[in-house]
Amino acid sequence: MVHRCCQTTPKHTTKTIEAIVHIQYDFFLTEDEKCLKPMILKDVAERTGFDISTISRVSNSKYVQTNTGVYPLKFFFSEAMQTRGGEDISSTEIKSILRESIDNENSSKPLTDEQLTKILNNKGYVIARRTVAKYREQLNIPVARLRKKYNFAVSENET
Repeated sequence: MVHRCCQTTPKHTTKTIEAIVHIQYDFFLTEDEKCLKPMILKDVAERTGFDISTISRVSNSKYVQTNTGVYPLKFFFSEAMQTRGGEDISSTEIKSILRESIDNENSSKPLTDEQLTKILNNKGYVIARRTVAKYREQLNIPVARLRKKYNFAVSENET
């Protein structure tokens, strides 16, 4: 009996995935990370009628295949944040904008966490510099000084 209660059944997996797809429907249509909605284990547990611990077990060990790749189920969970207008958005959306901003930065003058915070604030996202630093670290992106690329141009006079 103890062993059986700790296992996840195909029914648990199916209902959990169905709930995630329902909540994250826009993402599955577009596969754009900016379309991910804030979702926590409790949201899926309420939709399925399962305990939060069951949802956690299922989402930590299962993957879903889409047209653009394979995602761990835990990828679809994120905390909620709000825009200045009061709209709920996913922290994944903020991370996507951070990555995009850093990917497009001038490599000889990379953006600091403070500058990234201002960019997000100007786009209507209410976020602190410490949170930007935390998300940058979660994305495995180094601080600005470590991203800086130096251009060592050799002039004709030096050759």
